[in-house]
Amino acid sequence: MAAHVVWKYRESAEQEPHQWATLVQFSNGKLTNSENVEFQLHKNIHKNNPRKKNQLILSAATDRLTYVGNNFGPSALKCNSLCKYFVGVLNENTGKMEVHNAQLFNMQPFFPGDSVTKEDTNEKEASYREKVDSLIEAFGTIKQKHALNSRRLNQVGNETLQEAVTKAAENIIDKKGISALANEATQFESQFESAFLPPCHADADKPEDVYKFEDIISTAEYQAIKPCCEPLKISTAEDILKLAETGNYSTFVLESLKSAPQDEKSRDHQINCLFYLQILIKLHNLKKHEFKHKGSLGSDVADVVKNSLMKKFTVLTYNNGRVQNIIPISMKAKIVAYIIALALHINNFQTDLTYLQQDLKISENRILDVAKAMGLKVAKRKVNIHGGIAEDHRVATLSLPLIVQNKVHNRKRKKMA
Repeated sequence: MAAHVVWKYRESAEQEPHQWATLVQFSNGKLTNSENVEFQLHKNIHKNNPRKKNQLILSAATDRLTYVGNNFGPSALKCNSLCKYFVGVLNENTGKMEVHNAQLFNMQPFFPGDSVTKEDTNEKEASYREKVDSLIEAFGTIKQKHALNSRRLNQVGNETLQEAVTKAAENIIDKKGISALANEATQFESQFESAFLPPCHADADKPEDVYKFEDIISTAEYQAIKPCCEPLKISTAEDILKLAETGNYSTFVLESLKSAPQDEKSRDHQINCLFYLQILIKLHNLKKHEFKHKGSLGSDVADVVKNSLMKKFTVLTYNNGRVQNIIPISMKAKIVAYIIALALHINNFQTDLTYLQQDLKISENRILDVAKAMGLKVAKRKVNIHGGIAEDHRVATLSLPLIVQNKVHNRKRKKMA
């Protein structure tokens, strides 16, 4: 036979909300053991204020954290005002259940320094980043807390550094003046630019002395590459075509071989220079993941040449716990400048920049900027390619006196003025 239960609603007109049954839910989990939690219910002291007299705050203190919930304000549950909650207490002996009024509290973690109530709606809300940081402080892993502390220290350090830099800049401007600083900046820029160009002797009487051959290829390097140049010592068009099919040599090198001098001594010298130029092109075109050490240049390059190139065109950096060589963008521009200077020596101080641009896989503007920075005269010329088609090529010529280029930013300033 089924059990018969009778329930009775116990409502009293004198009963106030703080005397109702209290139901709680935790925003970040479930309560498994209520014996270790100390609950306290706080009532608003303004009893005569009809708006505030029923405001309640419930706190739950645990060993790790304190949780707080209330029945008013933005954090209160909207369902309390939309519906009524009841709690039933069953007497198993009599089979009767007493039903009492109840209210629900949503318990949220409380951090020291936070305000429990937020009556001022104009008060600035905490940002999402700050809220996440608070949660990491309370519940984050050790790794997350270390990352949070590091980020906050860096933020303070950056702000302090920015203030110090601003103050130092203001002091320097007050002492030296803007015009003096502009002159120093221009002088430094010219020195910085010359650091990425071959040594230039602008007062030379002959073109071959402006960018000297020994400043581009040292004597030790020149002697070391001689035994490796045998594949380029060819003379017929069929041999050059076979060399092109290997894909190991650039267009500039192949085109230069077609017009190599007939004199054996001059031809050998030009072939040696072309072999070194091919090494520079290969070094420039190596991608970051391909360039690991000097062995990336190949086994046909002498160690003397490899060591010289590493010293001249790479920068040491510390990465992943070890020191390694890299080729930054500035050093790639330096390689382009040395390639142009060597090409000038190969082709009687007039060289085709378009072939070099295509071999180096860079834009025309970039190679033109390097050529102009070297003081070269650049012009257009029609060049016949395969199939009898004529193309416009950029040709650079080294003629004395060198052409001094105006700075691009100076021209922009004049236009703005």
